[in-house]
Amino acid sequence: MSPLRSTLDFLMYDWLQAEQLASRAFYADHSRETFDAVMDTCERIAREKFAPFNRTVDMQEPAFDGEKVILPACTYEARKAYADSGMLSAAQPYAHGGMQLPYVVEAAANSFFACASISIGSNLLTVGNANLLRVHGTPMQQQVFADNEFNGRWAGTMALSEPQAGSSLSDICTRAEPDGDDFANDPLGPRYRLKGNKMWISSGDHELTENIVHLVLAKIPGPDGKLIPGVKGISLFIVPKQLVDTEGQLTGERNDVALAGLNHKLGWRGTTNTLLNFGEGRYPVRGKAGAIGYLVGRPHEGLRCMFHMMNEARIGIGMAATMLGLAGYYASLDYARNRPQGRPMTESGKDASSPQVPIIEHTDVKRMLLAQKAYCEGALALNLYCSRLVDEARTGAPDDATRAKLLLEVLTPIAKSWPSENCLEANSLAIQIHGGYGYTRDFPVEQYWRDNRLNMIHEGTHGIQAADLLGRKVVMQGGAGFQLLAQTMQATIEQAMAHTELHPYATELTKALQELEAATRAAWATGQPQEALANAVPYMQAFGHTVLAWVWLDIACKVLEVDASISVTSNAGRISATRYFYHYELPRITAWLRVVSTRDMTCAQMPVEAF
Repeated sequence: MSPLRSTLDFLMYDWLQAEQLASRAFYADHSRETFDAVMDTCERIAREKFAPFNRTVDMQEPAFDGEKVILPACTYEARKAYADSGMLSAAQPYAHGGMQLPYVVEAAANSFFACASISIGSNLLTVGNANLLRVHGTPMQQQVFADNEFNGRWAGTMALSEPQAGSSLSDICTRAEPDGDDFANDPLGPRYRLKGNKMWISSGDHELTENIVHLVLAKIPGPDGKLIPGVKGISLFIVPKQLVDTEGQLTGERNDVALAGLNHKLGWRGTTNTLLNFGEGRYPVRGKAGAIGYLVGRPHEGLRCMFHMMNEARIGIGMAATMLGLAGYYASLDYARNRPQGRPMTESGKDASSPQVPIIEHTDVKRMLLAQKAYCEGALALNLYCSRLVDEARTGAPDDATRAKLLLEVLTPIAKSWPSENCLEANSLAIQIHGGYGYTRDFPVEQYWRDNRLNMIHEGTHGIQAADLLGRKVVMQGGAGFQLLAQTMQATIEQAMAHTELHPYATELTKALQELEAATRAAWATGQPQEALANAVPYMQAFGHTVLAWVWLDIACKVLEVDASISVTSNAGRISATRYFYHYELPRITAWLRVVSTRDMTCAQMPVEAF
């Protein structure tokens, strides 16, 4: 059994009790046997169609020949194998062609692809796009667009950012104007003509599928022809690359969506990243410029709809960062076990005549491996826990579902940001373990680092996640979400007190939680957002470390419950990772929270000229 599969089995079945989901009506056809069969299939496809070509797609970047994007053949084969497996619609109901799998099983199974090759295995936008339409689209939009994304015929994107606006969505200026007097009567939805430019569109153009469904944020002009300033004027539109009819068939007419260029990236090179021009007239539709777009939901509610996809994508990015971290950990662990170098220190010093030992025998290498294990397996646990909350929100009893949704709201910024930062550090440690070899392309760890560096940026930068956490999530509903999380942590603390060996960690987590709660109150003591948010990132770092300390303590409780003697090597490793996190990582929160509590304005008040 692979180390990833062993970890997933423990987290899913021992820790999260995923088998119990089969007792619910929606999942009644399933059991551990069917869950394992899905995992087996995904692990095999990832091993055969993804992993062998991770370096290929890194070296053979997407190219544009003026008409179409060219990708290596392995990308097409991997995408087809994935679509044929049914994983695009794994969590969808049978009525929509899905497997009706728990989301936590889908997330665990997809982790094999992310670990094998993140840039080949990037299908999260297609699934997120289709899921958004399933919630906010009309029945016709669901049938034509969502269904054909779930079945693999078409791919999906989200087009938010613009060159002049970046992450500031209030400043987008793509326009959407009604297309003719009968615009409201199109069976695919109210029909508009879009004109504008979008940037940083992952999978924005390719030939992997027969069509691409763009979800585009744009503004509908007011009666005076001007765009409404701010986010209140934003609407959401379906803009297909190829126009389609109500049966989901291509009409043979290209929409006015033109590829303006490819972004050449540090990592994730197997996934095209594009600049798209909407409505520039290169592909006029019915004799005039303007990309045809169909309104999703109501006018001016586009951002509310889009956040359904963005939040899903944020958890997906956290999982992507986690799997890249784990890929580097597994590579450096293998290297450390097989690379002989140096000799152990004895009471009389080093004996140069003795044989060299594998570098895993050296304490500092153990430190770096243990840090990677604590970061990456902890991040995987957090993301699977969030996935389990999705299942609870969908199929749990009403009160449990409400609690799960609230807890997920608070944890989403952490599920995205904490793995993005700390699993990137794990990749850096993997390079360090390889020494000079790690800095070359002879070994995969440098690519894992390059691929992972993106994850702190896309789907909301670190700073954006921090402002969302401290500025909204922990104070919403009078702090109800934060208090629910604190109660959940407290339950683990009480459980840990039943195990003598976990008493010190339970005490430390109690102290950390008290520090975090005090810092939250202190940050908002003056009620001034500028002061409260001046140190939002250190706050998020401390919050994330506290959450991960809780996750590791909860895992340790389960380890001692199922294996009191800690006789199994992997369980001994989990206890060691818990010990490492409490001894080396959790103490860092005090410094982070100090600047939060004092509302330190060193950074905010730095004069621009002084730089």
